Amino acid sequence: MTQWIRTMALGTTLSLGLGAAAMAQDGSKDRTEDRKDIHSDKKDIHQDEKDLRGDRKDARDDRRDIREDRAELKDDRKDGDKAAAKKDAAELKSDRKDLRDDRRDIHHDEKDLHGDRKDIREDRKDRHEDKEELRGDRRDRREDREEHRHPHRR
Repeated sequence: MTQWIRTMALGTTLSLGLGAAAMAQDGSKDRTEDRKDIHSDKKDIHQDEKDLRGDRKDARDDRRDIREDRAELKDDRKDGDKAAAKKDAAELKSDRKDLRDDRRDIHHDEKDLHGDRKDIREDRKDRHEDKEELRGDRRDRREDREEHRHPHRR
């Protein structure tokens, strides 16, 4: 009977130890995935910042073009050149539309950038939690091994 109890205790200890090892392996996979997510989010942030810089430059160029178009339109109207004034008015309308589009793109890029930064914070938090879980699993595994080595100590 005593042998049977020892065998059961040993089996239980080994099962717990292997379970903790499996959980530790799972935690390691989670940490690897979190690292990949963080790396991907950093790339997304870099691309969004690059897009944002380009859109802001385009908006500055559009504002400059609008100022020039207004000045040309004013001069053409002053000179009485209706054909040139009509052309300048069309260019002004087009540049204003471009500026609106660039502002919309800037808004979307800023929103994407904010989302990516939020994602990276969450991924770092997940990574930290996974590390804590892994530490706990390792601690449990050590305790299980110790109980197996010295079953009368408890």
